[in-house]
Amino acid sequence: MQSKVIENILQEVGAGSLDVQTALERLKHLPFEDVGCATVDHHRSLRQGFPEVIFGQGKNLAQMRTIIAALLAKGGNVLATRVSAAKGAKLKETFPQAVYHPDARALTIEQHPVELRGKGKILVVCAGTSDIPVAAEALLTARLMGNEVEHIYDVGVAGLHRLLARRSALAEASVIIVVAGMEGALPSVVGGLVDKPVIAVPTSIGYGASFGGVAALLGMLNSCAAGVTVVNIDNGFGAAYAASLMNRVHR
Repeated sequence: MQSKVIENILQEVGAGSLDVQTALERLKHLPFEDVGCATVDHHRSLRQGFPEVIFGQGKNLAQMRTIIAALLAKGGNVLATRVSAAKGAKLKETFPQAVYHPDARALTIEQHPVELRGKGKILVVCAGTSDIPVAAEALLTARLMGNEVEHIYDVGVAGLHRLLARRSALAEASVIIVVAGMEGALPSVVGGLVDKPVIAVPTSIGYGASFGGVAALLGMLNSCAAGVTVVNIDNGFGAAYAASLMNRVHR
C-alpha cells in the first residue's frame, strides 16, 4: 500500500466521510498479508519508498496469480522480474491489463501513472547486444521506480569510439548503470570518464573462461576507476534499485 493511499484514508476519517471501522478494514493487512504461498509485504513502500517486486523465477502460475492479485488489491503497480514468455502469456490471460516485456523478461501492471521521483536521469549502458536482457531489466525497473531513464546499447570496448560518441549522454546522467559480460571492462572505462556514481552489472555472457560471469564480476570488483560499485551477476534489478535510491528526491 502506498503512502498516498494511507494519507487519503486518514484524511477521510478526519473529515468524517469515512467511519473508523471501514478504515480499519482497509488497513487490516498492514504491514503484511499471508496469502498461503507467500507473505506479501504491503508495508515495503512506506519503509523503503518502493513496493515489493515479485521474483518470478521458480514460482508457479498459481503462486504468481495469488501474489499479483494481493498487490493489485492494495492499489499499487506491479513489477514481476524473471518471467518467461510462456508464463507471461498465461498471466496476461488472468490479468488482461498486464504488459509483458520480452526484452526484460518481466511483467508489469500499471494501475496508476508512475510518479517521477528522481532528481536526475538514470542512464543504462550495455557492452553488447547479448547483454540487453539484463540492461532492459534495469531500464524497466528504474522507470517503474519513478526515474527518467535513457539507454545506450552495444558500445563495448571492442569499438570504444561508439561509447566516446555518446559523451554528452554520459555527462547528462545522474547515475549510470553499466552492463557487460566477457571480461567486464566497460564499467572501468565509463568510470574514468564521468563524475557520477557508476553501478557495474556483470553478465553471464561469454565463452568458457568467463565462467558464467565470474570473470566479469572479478574484473569489475578490481576496477581501477574510483566510484564504481558492483552488483551480482545478471542482477539488472538490483542495480536499478540501488540507482533509484541514489537518484531519489527525499521528502
